[in-house]
Amino acid sequence: MAQESPKNSAAEIPVTSNGQLEDSHEHSFNRDLKRSLPVGLGLSETKITSHGFDSTKEGVEAGPFPGKGGRTQQKSGPVVLADEVKNPAMEKLELVRKWSLNTYKCTRQIISEKLGRGSRTVDLELEAQIDILRDNKKKYENILRLAQTLSNQLFQMVHTQRQLGDAFADLSLKSLELHEEFGYNADTQKLLAKNGETLLGAINFFIASVNTLVNKTIEDTLLTVKQYESARIEYDAYRTDLEELNLGPRDANTLPKIEQSQQLFQVHKEKYDKMRNDVSIKLKFLEENKVKVLHNQLVLFHNAIAAYFAGNQKQLEQTLKQFHIKLKTPGADAPSWLEEQ
Repeated sequence: MAQESPKNSAAEIPVTSNGQLEDSHEHSFNRDLKRSLPVGLGLSETKITSHGFDSTKEGVEAGPFPGKGGRTQQKSGPVVLADEVKNPAMEKLELVRKWSLNTYKCTRQIISEKLGRGSRTVDLELEAQIDILRDNKKKYENILRLAQTLSNQLFQMVHTQRQLGDAFADLSLKSLELHEEFGYNADTQKLLAKNGETLLGAINFFIASVNTLVNKTIEDTLLTVKQYESARIEYDAYRTDLEELNLGPRDANTLPKIEQSQQLFQVHKEKYDKMRNDVSIKLKFLEENKVKVLHNQLVLFHNAIAAYFAGNQKQLEQTLKQFHIKLKTPGADAPSWLEEQ
């Protein structure tokens, strides 16, 4: 005897004309559905989807039930707000704006000072030291030019004496009647050329040392002085702005500007004080180094010149040994015939 097949619970659900469930049968449907679900899975953990009788998909989707307030719970993770995202173009634009404003203030301050309308901060003692340094630098550069000219002329003279000595020596071998006379002159010119090379080494050492002092040590100090002067102009520019704001009215619109101007003024004042201290320290060390270097070089220059023109070859060589000067042997830099092969 054939058993009657169980009826589909979904087929027994009456619907309205627009495909919605009737309210009278909603509870019976939920009761039948709860019986058909596995144990441990309730209606609170399910979501029912219905696509109508025209759709081929129909069933139950298991998932978390919406929480209180009808909002679903989301997984925690990094949240990036739109305001926190920095735009590189905006950052560059802000830097350009600040640079333009600072340049405008400094340019206005410079023009005001040249026209005699603006005031400038002056450190009389420091300014005097800077003026002396710049004046001394010009004088040292002039000494360098003259010493370089002397070196070039001495080199030409030594080269000529060497050639003249070789010519006398050649004639001494070929002229028997004047053999001794040519020989004496050849020896004299060669000795003068040798002493000239020794003096040339001392002069070139003097030039190199003074050049290092002028174009490196003093130039580095003057670079710090330029930074100090730029900091001074910025300090005066923001000081002038603050003074102008303090002379004006104080209300709700001007007080924030005065406070901001006060902060900027303080920043540039600290920068100015730091640069002034750096310049003072560098000038002090430069003076000590300059005295030490120039003392040694001037003693070297004097002793070498005096020994050369006095014809004191031993004293001239002793002067170079005293200052640890090594002369380059002519042709020492040239490769040997074995290296050329």
